[in-house]
Amino acid sequence: MNIKETAAIIVEEYKAVFDRLDEKMIEDFIEIIKSHKRIFFIGVGREGMATRAFCMRIMHMGYEAHWIWDDTTPGIQKGDLLIATNGGGTIGHINYVCDQAKKAGADIVIVTGSPDPSSEQYADFTVFIPACVYRGKADVVPSIQPMGNLFEQCLLITFDLIIMKMVDEDPDQSFEKMSNRHRNVE
Repeated sequence: MNIKETAAIIVEEYKAVFDRLDEKMIEDFIEIIKSHKRIFFIGVGREGMATRAFCMRIMHMGYEAHWIWDDTTPGIQKGDLLIATNGGGTIGHINYVCDQAKKAGADIVIVTGSPDPSSEQYADFTVFIPACVYRGKADVVPSIQPMGNLFEQCLLITFDLIIMKMVDEDPDQSFEKMSNRHRNVE
């Protein structure tokens, strides 16, 4: 395998995904985020790592942000938002958490590469990232990479683009203000 040639193919995969990404959907997702004060996040595996990074940046913007799996996470309530990544759409314990959050009155956003009725039944809004995902069945950009790599990478980039757009559009936000909220004991 030639690293540079393979990287060039992967960059083309990214371009194909972002060419297909629905910008209006992302703008609607941003409005949903902005309409909530407390935001909870859940994801597993590499999707979970990208989602946890998004949770951290949302906290850096000044929102009350919680990762579902942390011991200090409070109970989710009516008026809260749960953002759940469910790449292939059929991750059972993600669906269980969404079901419990829905019963508690939270709003639910599902971020997926393969919309599936088993997860979408909980969703108030779905963010579809059209990238090859592990065990996905949707019409997405194929990849030379293994399993869900393309989805996971595009998930992280999409979340970073959302943060950048939110900061750019809010005169009360800046990367400097975000930096001031960064953990300062490391």
